[in-house]
Amino acid sequence: MIDQRARLGPLLFVGTVVACLVAVGLVALTGTDYAAVGLRGPDGFTRNGLIVVRILAEVGGVLCVGSLLFAAFMVPAQESGVLSADGYRALRAAGWAAALWCVSAILSVPFTVADSFTQPLGSMDFGKIVDLAASLEQTKAWLLTAGVAVVLVVATSRVLLRRSTTVLLGVAVFGLVPVAASGHSSSGGDHDWATASLLWHLVAAALWVGGLVALLAYGRRKGEHLAWAANRFSRVALVCWIVMAASGVINALVRLKIQNLFATSYGLLTLGKIAALVVLGVFGYLQRERGLKALHNGSGRALVRLAAFEVLVMMITIGLATALGRTPPPDHGAGNPSTVELRIGYGLDGPPTLARTFADWRFDLILGTIALAMAVLYLVGVRRLKARGGDWPVSRTIAWLGGCAEVVLATSSGIGRYGPAVFSVDMVSNMLLSILAPILLVLGAPLTLAGHTRVSAHAEVSAHPEGEGGRRSPGSTLPLGTDNSGPAGSAPVAASGMAPLVGQSRMVRLPRFLTHPAAVVALFVGSFFVLYFSGLFEWSLDVPLAHVGMNAYFLLTGCLFFWAVIGADPFPRPIPLKWRRAMVFTAIPGHALFGAALLTSQTVIGDHFYRTLGLWWNSNLLDIQRLGGGVAWGAGVVPLLIVAMALFGQSRADLGHSDADGVPDDGGGVVVVRGGVAVDDHQSSPGGDGHGAQ
Repeated sequence: MIDQRARLGPLLFVGTVVACLVAVGLVALTGTDYAAVGLRGPDGFTRNGLIVVRILAEVGGVLCVGSLLFAAFMVPAQESGVLSADGYRALRAAGWAAALWCVSAILSVPFTVADSFTQPLGSMDFGKIVDLAASLEQTKAWLLTAGVAVVLVVATSRVLLRRSTTVLLGVAVFGLVPVAASGHSSSGGDHDWATASLLWHLVAAALWVGGLVALLAYGRRKGEHLAWAANRFSRVALVCWIVMAASGVINALVRLKIQNLFATSYGLLTLGKIAALVVLGVFGYLQRERGLKALHNGSGRALVRLAAFEVLVMMITIGLATALGRTPPPDHGAGNPSTVELRIGYGLDGPPTLARTFADWRFDLILGTIALAMAVLYLVGVRRLKARGGDWPVSRTIAWLGGCAEVVLATSSGIGRYGPAVFSVDMVSNMLLSILAPILLVLGAPLTLAGHTRVSAHAEVSAHPEGEGGRRSPGSTLPLGTDNSGPAGSAPVAASGMAPLVGQSRMVRLPRFLTHPAAVVALFVGSFFVLYFSGLFEWSLDVPLAHVGMNAYFLLTGCLFFWAVIGADPFPRPIPLKWRRAMVFTAIPGHALFGAALLTSQTVIGDHFYRTLGLWWNSNLLDIQRLGGGVAWGAGVVPLLIVAMALFGQSRADLGHSDADGVPDDGGGVVVVRGGVAVDDHQSSPGGDGHGAQ
């Protein structure tokens, strides 16, 4: 029986108050940035008020992200894709949390202005606050965060579908980015690593803390699928703990030396956060070992009790993190960073020679980490498929790993290191990310692999429907093609033991307009013109995270284009072969025109940024830009011509039956993928022009 005394509102209130007291007390003991340089600083109301509103904003953001995570993935939706009653409650909770996030972000603006200019907030009128706020990056970040929160408040009151809730989760995670990119981590040397590690840290913390609060609320309501939700969240929590630990270590190493760990206030606060993270790891282990086992025995009291204590420790950790953000990091004694280090985060040893391009690495903590995770997850899927008697072409594995390697090469080798400082090198990176890497990735057929794995997992569960210990295994019971990845009983299962299988493209829901051939080509080709000739590229040079986002955008649009044209996975909208050929032959002159525009342009794109770097070997900016135009022309047109020849060299029958991988089904037959669609081997193969029936 769930402990009814575990009321969530008082727990959150107490936890927030404790977080505020911890942060205010620690800042009073350790001092602020102003004390470090001998300045008086703002008055106590301004200083402490800023701490309180920041904690409220962080609590609101964390609860919003966690509630949306719970609504989208931790409870099953209805068969139609509409949120269940439990999912809708979590969605509405996200709306209220977003409102708190919005109000706190807006209040942070005047407090930040008063703190930055060391003036009492009460002495500043509204007009002065507005004028000064326009000159501060932090206030702009808070206003952008408030705008995101407003969108979430409105959207959560109107959304009913689970796939729309997933989109809102992405929006909420994006809302964490602006403030993360404007604090201590965004200044000084190595700010690229510091900002990226902080972003990973914040996202993992929001998913973990917010998800745990949502799970606790669900437990208090005696949720029907509490055991299943707790099992699934336990896996998420473990990943988040690992991410927080790794990102926290990286961020600490960037900001202080080991010898300063015990000798400075910043180091002691870091040790406090480490201790809190260890305690949270212990709570997570106890929750998994005791709480989940008690749930399987019909009692949720242990889970709720452990979760309540865990939430309190997490709130204390938020207070520690806020105090850490207000405490200046110690001086490394290495002198002032150079202009290049201040602008891009690190120094450059000389011009980008061929040797430096391949030997001078600097790992991209965002895209590089994602690429490595993609490779690992793919290999895990292949291993699971083979362990269940299935087979998978080695060529596809090689293609996928090659695509992941291309992403790492483009972002973390000397190409990625020199890209932010040299236009032509950055263009090499963009061509790798938008064309070469996507070609290999889509040839890896990740959706087909995921579909195979889910089919064989369902066959295994169907043979042993109650799993270990007489209970069905959460998260592995649904056949391919169902929208609800929920527990047993939340989706229909066919009489044969397996629901009808549909195309793997059902696993990825895209707005229909994005799958139209004209839209796909426009995104793939037109984005280069928009980003480079509208001023967005120059802006991204000054904002490292924005530059990373631009790289991610090129990768995604490239994957969308080549998925539609040559992908082994079925595309959500069946596109006839003749139209796919037309898409390629439209993209070829588009890329050629973009390269020609750079070759003939008399205006240097990003002129001010590149000149402020002061690199003697990067002074002839127009010639370097024209070299980048040649890279865009050659690296863009040549691969597309090869793709076009491959399309013309394949007949319709070749594309329709390019693969047939067998996976045992639960009835002793074989589930075969032909033309990208999973069918039973007793059924006829679906016809089509290469993407199969949908």
